[in-house]
Amino acid sequence: MAGSREIRNKIKSVKNTQKITRAMEMVAASKMRKAQDRMKKARPYGEKIRKVAAHMSQANTEYRHPFLIARDTVKRIGIIVVTSDKGLCGGLNTNILRKAVNQMKQWQSEGEQIEVCCIGNKGLGFMSRINANVVSQVIALGDAPDIAKLIGAVKVVLDGYIEDRFDRVYIFYNRFVNTMKQEPLMEQLLPLTDERIQKNSGSDSKSRMTWDYIYEPEAKPVIDDIMTRYVEAIVYQAVAENMASEQSARMVAMKAASDNAGNVIDELTLIYNKSRQAAITKELSEIVGGAAAV
Repeated sequence: MAGSREIRNKIKSVKNTQKITRAMEMVAASKMRKAQDRMKKARPYGEKIRKVAAHMSQANTEYRHPFLIARDTVKRIGIIVVTSDKGLCGGLNTNILRKAVNQMKQWQSEGEQIEVCCIGNKGLGFMSRINANVVSQVIALGDAPDIAKLIGAVKVVLDGYIEDRFDRVYIFYNRFVNTMKQEPLMEQLLPLTDERIQKNSGSDSKSRMTWDYIYEPEAKPVIDDIMTRYVEAIVYQAVAENMASEQSARMVAMKAASDNAGNVIDELTLIYNKSRQAAITKELSEIVGGAAAV
């Protein structure tokens, strides 16, 4: 059995760790509320821009934007992986990176080439370790995502799709469900799929509505700008969802760590009391034995 001094040092060390985890839990809880408000505000705009893009894909216009045209063959794929900049948030990053890696292996087995855009330091570090082809990156977004910081990295992927360097573009991120649950998702960003068109336009394949618009000054610049805003809005919403998921997962992880530290402290205190009691009993036995000998 360890000595009393060693056990006291262990108890002190665990208590110091528990103070840190409790502080991090409270900080994460405060940031989680702000991140959830930001995410909830981004969702209506994201859904609306999806519907607008779906309607425009069915509009009768002579100009078809490249984002709306599906390629016959898929040989090159661009992916955007959204992770956090910091750790200590449970299995949040592990789950989304595992999903991305499994999908990448499946694509590579089919002979498809993959280029990666990393949003978040954890995803960038992981993709660098597995020698993935990282073409753009953005890290250190802070507690509030700024669309201006995301545009540069996202534009590399958009330009690659327009230049036929990519045949499809996917985005991986964690969707916030509730405080206890975050769902890793893979979503096809480009081209706009028929499934999304039907979902967001409110029509089915049998009775698809016909949309038409009046464009000023002409269709091409209007559609180009709207489709670019569409992609940027989807990426921003994904980052906002991931940040809300990150703070929720960190709060839960730090609460679990604090509870586990409390259990360890209780166990060590019990061991310390037993060790101290054994030492006292031994001293009493020696005193009684010495008195009997006298």
